[in-house]
Amino acid sequence: MDTADMRGAFCISKEGVVMQTLTSERLILRPFSEDDHEAVHSYASNRDNLIYMLWGPNTSEDTERFIRFAIDTSREEPCKNYQYAAVLKEDMKLIGGCGITLDDNAQAEIGWLLHRDYWKQGYGTEIGNCLLELAFDVLNLHRVIAHCDAENYGSYRVMENIGMRREGLFIEGRPANRLSGKEYGDEYSYAILKSEWKARQKSK
Repeated sequence: MDTADMRGAFCISKEGVVMQTLTSERLILRPFSEDDHEAVHSYASNRDNLIYMLWGPNTSEDTERFIRFAIDTSREEPCKNYQYAAVLKEDMKLIGGCGITLDDNAQAEIGWLLHRDYWKQGYGTEIGNCLLELAFDVLNLHRVIAHCDAENYGSYRVMENIGMRREGLFIEGRPANRLSGKEYGDEYSYAILKSEWKARQKSK
């Protein structure tokens, strides 16, 4: 997706950027809707999906609350918390979610979660690249960060694939998911600067 396509996916108001829709080669990233409950709950309640997450497995009420939160924040102006449903272009099936949360210092944190049926197929990398393009080309941020459980190989490989560098390892730096049988987990911290991302784009 080039910059022109990305900018065309947003409304720019005097208050800031209003969330709309992003696209990649195989995915559409769109705001959540109330009709997404069944699809979201299929991965948010799946134990195999959540072993490295800080939350879950969801009850139906948990999923309903998340969708309401995502809808409400997507309507804020300016938007500070962009929560996207990841949908396949070919059949419009919702296969996961992702988000970017802004702070007040030209920095944001990104994250994603895919249904395990769609792991190891490159979708996470497509999502990550979309979020970085949004962060740097549209929102004009200076720095983007991401965190994951140090055992979550799939997630930190996505971070590396999109050009992020590992900045730290925090020993027992995060609560472990209750499914793991541990109280705490180790955490990797990754980041990328706008200048680093721009240089990476020029080198492609």
